[in-house]
Amino acid sequence: MLYPSPIKPGSCIAVTAFSSGVPSIYHARLDFVLDGLAQRGFDVIEGQCLRDNHLHVSAPVHARAKELMAFLCDDRIDVIMAPWGGEVAMDVLPLLDWQRLETVKPKWFMGFSDISTVLSAISSKLGWATCHCTNLMQLGLNQQDSLTSKVFTYLATPAGSEFKQSAATHYESQHADYSKHPNAVFNLTEPSYWKALNTNCINASALEFSGRLVGGCLDTHMVLYGTDYFAPYDRLINEFEPTIYYFENGELTPTQYFRALQSLKLKGAFKHAAGILIGRNIAAQGKRGEGFDDLMALNLSLGDLDIPVLYDVDISHQAPNLTLINGAMANVKFINGMGEITQKLI
Repeated sequence: MLYPSPIKPGSCIAVTAFSSGVPSIYHARLDFVLDGLAQRGFDVIEGQCLRDNHLHVSAPVHARAKELMAFLCDDRIDVIMAPWGGEVAMDVLPLLDWQRLETVKPKWFMGFSDISTVLSAISSKLGWATCHCTNLMQLGLNQQDSLTSKVFTYLATPAGSEFKQSAATHYESQHADYSKHPNAVFNLTEPSYWKALNTNCINASALEFSGRLVGGCLDTHMVLYGTDYFAPYDRLINEFEPTIYYFENGELTPTQYFRALQSLKLKGAFKHAAGILIGRNIAAQGKRGEGFDDLMALNLSLGDLDIPVLYDVDISHQAPNLTLINGAMANVKFINGMGEITQKLI
């Protein structure tokens, strides 16, 4: 893996919306989080493809791809962030000059949801480590929960070193309306517990497994798998190294959720997997126990695997989120219902 340089005060962060942009009703929130980056000591460059949103995107595809390429090729920039996810980031992938990008300085690319579409592409095509984590619009300077407030601390980890995270104790059921409350923090009211799925195959009271991390939003990764943009055994890791996959569901219904996971399994994605981490499922909120639910989908698709499958992990559209480095060697422990993950940047 090619690990970008650790970030530090004075590092340059470029912000561009290569998927959904930020309409005017959310500009106060955007200004709040951008000011927070500056107060942390970062230099901030604001792109032109950012403060508008039409038909799910900030600007026409060629403009978004051009700006993203410009930031990727500017070696003064250390980090690239988008404000949040969206729907169609996939459209910029074939417009990027991947051959040219092999000659530029690796940069931290960070976010989740549709942002993970590009994270996986960069890791697969270029071999750069990328960061699946809280999105910029959630990173207010006043947000103090441990997983969120330490995102930039984790990205200051030098190559060869490691950092550890423990499971959140509570999560947010419904996110704030930033148009009405631009300075809002997470409302972490719901008790959070990681859970083991296939307890007939594993000892759920004491689990430990290791492998290289790879994953993202299931909504897009289910269709990217097998392409050059999500090919974990091509550029990201050695074919014979164990993998820890992680996925979170944005909008898939239970039957779509089943088909997505079953498709990955049928394509051989989990052949070398040491374990799978499944995030909290926002699409299932309030619907578990109603016929074919998300737990039935998980059991039907992954319940027969003889590897650990943990679900309701802190990876989702329901904050807070773990910081997961695509390509890092991770060790996951799940002891008496408590989760912990250590990542080493090797």
